[in-house]
Amino acid sequence: MRLPYPTNVRIVQVPCTGRVDVLHLLKPLEQGADGVYVSGCLPGECHYISGNLKAAKRVARVQKLIEALGVEPERVGIVYNSASMGPQFAQCCRDITERLRALGPIYSKD
Repeated sequence: MRLPYPTNVRIVQVPCTGRVDVLHLLKPLEQGADGVYVSGCLPGECHYISGNLKAAKRVARVQKLIEALGVEPERVGIVYNSASMGPQFAQCCRDITERLRALGPIYSKD
């Protein structure tokens, strides 16, 4: 739909969010990203049956891990959008960007 969303959002497409591994969530944070979010199928409507449930469990695992390291768990999350929900996806990108901006940079520039 070519809807506008923040230019600092990087989209990585995967066949199913169930393919997103814990390392896929941690690596961007290690490389300086301020947050990582997964956008998956609506609950109960996963094309691969339970991929979004697997992704949600991995996101929760990463949230606990980074919290134990002293990083805000809100920097990692999951949202649910269907392919036809372009405007909602763009709004999610804007909302997440604002939340992360309010948290500040994950690493100080010192």
